[in-house]
Amino acid sequence: MNSHEEIDCQGIECSIEKALSILEGKWTFLIIKNLFDGKKRFGELRKSLDGISPKTLSQRLKELEQKGIINRTAYPTIPPTVEYSLTEKGKSLKHIIVEMKLWGAKWG
Repeated sequence: MNSHEEIDCQGIECSIEKALSILEGKWTFLIIKNLFDGKKRFGELRKSLDGISPKTLSQRLKELEQKGIINRTAYPTIPPTVEYSLTEKGKSLKHIIVEMKLWGAKWG
């Protein structure tokens, strides 16, 4: 965006508001960031997210699946094996997260 572009955001249909509603939640970005490394099981995600409760992780994963950001793949094993991975929609967030990281390093 150059200095002459405006951010037009009026009403409920604003694309910025839509993006934020998809990505809301305390752990959402960290879950997505962890899945950039590839498929992960629930336990692997929980270990990599220090301080998240199993209930919160489960809720966030369900929300991200419903919003089309992650895939949940269940395998017919005993005990059940479930893996989580990013969809194409989820993978497209990588440049946004990188930019937020750079912004946070500079201004945070």
